Amino acid sequence: MPLTNAILASLSAGDSAALRPYLRTVHLDSKTMLFETGETVQSVYFPTSAVVSLILRLSTGEVTESAMVGKDGVVGAPSALDSNIAINSAIVQLPGDALVCAANAFKGAVLQSQTFISTIMRHELTLFAQAQQSTACMANHDLEARLCRWLLRARDLWESDHLPFTQEFLADMLGVRRTSVTTVAHTLQRAGMIRYARGKIQIVDVDGLQQAACECYKSIKDNYKRLFGTV
Repeated sequence: MPLTNAILASLSAGDSAALRPYLRTVHLDSKTMLFETGETVQSVYFPTSAVVSLILRLSTGEVTESAMVGKDGVVGAPSALDSNIAINSAIVQLPGDALVCAANAFKGAVLQSQTFISTIMRHELTLFAQAQQSTACMANHDLEARLCRWLLRARDLWESDHLPFTQEFLADMLGVRRTSVTTVAHTLQRAGMIRYARGKIQIVDVDGLQQAACECYKSIKDNYKRLFGTV
């Protein structure tokens, strides 16, 4: 079974052998809800080509993304190791494959090894840092810089310049109104950085997007590189 997930690829031979029998490949369709806040987490996901958003939903219906996880991470690990109760919701942002493991089997494999525990703790630190960076980003950076940062990270994880995003989905993930996303998308298109058609975004000028993005894109990228050598 090829390991194209950075967390799995970073495991020692012993830790990998302990987990490998319990892994199976699944395809995750876009907009699939893996679990919601307060639910019991039944499975742990190691995306290989899919991209998953960790989101918070308010009682009034507003949704905001706190972190984005792809081939560089794992979804559901802390809940599986502790109470099995999800502290956020996880929705598939971009379709693709993942290696999935039952939560109980994952917990059994991890708790056998201090090195495995350390790997998961390092990942959760990077995820926490990403959530903190996203919070600071929402409070201090304008929407154009935030959208550029968000598109670049999605591109890194999906490894494609063609991203199937609707304006509604982008607005939800960024915690803004759809009309605001429309205005910024038109600005980026006029600047030649993206091409936008209904439900599809093509990144045309990566360097331009990087220059327009806020510092958060590089900060998140650097955190993952320091701990796992990934994007």
